[in-house]
Amino acid sequence: MSELTDALATAFADETDDETAQTAAENVAAFAEEYDEDLTADRVTDLLAAAPYDGFGRRFNWVVGELAAETEDCTDSRAFRIDGFGDLAADPDIGA
Repeated sequence: MSELTDALATAFADETDDETAQTAAENVAAFAEEYDEDLTADRVTDLLAAAPYDGFGRRFNWVVGELAAETEDCTDSRAFRIDGFGDLAADPDIGA
């Protein structure tokens, strides 16, 4: 695991169960690897604290959306959210 993953898993553990915290941390690390190598755990936790929702899942998904909005190359942040694309989403590989 990366330092970012470790730091976020620890920070998220205060907010949710260990499995969800680990998944969320890995998703942020994957986002950082693909779109923003300079992303820090502090930036993510600051956004999480400012999220306008209740519940870790909703707040985390908002954070992912905010990070994607700040990144010109990321046009679809669903892969990095807690539940990924979700059951009702179209298959991202169709038409690609």
